[in-house]
Formats: sequence, C-alpha cells, structure tokens
Amino acid sequence: MYKKVLLAYDGSVEGRRALREGAKLAQLCRSEVFLLAVVEVSSIMTPEAGLTIPIELQTEDYKAILNEGTERLKALGFTPTARLEVGDAGQKIAEVAEEIGAHLVVVGHRPQGALARWFGSIGSYLVKRLRCSVLVAQTEISDAEFERLKPAETAA
Repeated sequence: MYKKVLLAYDGSVEGRRALREGAKLAQLCRSEVFLLAVVEVSSIMTPEAGLTIPIELQTEDYKAILNEGTERLKALGFTPTARLEVGDAGQKIAEVAEEIGAHLVVVGHRPQGALARWFGSIGSYLVKRLRCSVLVAQTEISDAEFERLKPAETAA
C-alpha cells in the first residue's frame, strides 16, 4: 500500500511522535523509508527579536537531529535515506515527496496560535499540494511500544 514513506523530522516532541507513528506504519507496510529534516529560513532570521542565527549553526543542529532520527530508524531495521534541506518546510517536504514518488508523507502536529491557524499548517498545505496520502501524526506511542517494533535478535 505505502511502498515509499517520507518522514518529516525536526527532533521536536511532535516530530518524534511522527517518527514513531510513521515508522510503525512503514514497518507494517514493509515500506522504503525516507527521513527529511528542513532548516527553515524563517527560524534562522528573526529580525523582530533582533537576532540572526547563522545558517551554518542551524544546519549543524539539524544534521545532528537528522542523524539521531536515522539511528532510531536503523535500530528498527530500516535502512533510511536521510536528507537535509533549507527553505520553507511545507514547500521542501512537498518537493522531496514528489521527487521520490512518496506514497505517504508523515508530519507531526504542533498546536498553533490563532494567527498561525489563519495562515494554515504544514499538514493542510501538504494535503492541498500533494497527490499522495498525508498523515498528521498525533498518536502517542510509548517507549515500550516503540521498543517492540525492533526486529527480534537472531541467535547465532
């Protein structure tokens, strides 16, 4: 059903939830897994606060986040393809999903304020833009349940 699953991952609580839920579904479907982290330009530049975070520093943080997500997936028996992009998260997720021919895109859900809801979420943007299924993960998967996803050790 879902042969190629794209997991959008940012290391947040919501991102971890999406990783867990997406990994569980990918495991059930025996899917090829792609992991994507996006360094958002808007999070790098915050002129209203008088701060500008160097893109190199932000990129290094996201490389570590991507590596951590990749290791979590490898522990479950996946051989994920990991990728780091810079730009608008929704746009980059959609571009990568189209490029790889994803059958399912999994993103986390972050509660937003009224202004953010007015402009729309990444999930709603993806639903409008993509032709594949989009899962906005909200199910809490416990550490114990996540550990059970790991393949059984084979005796030597």
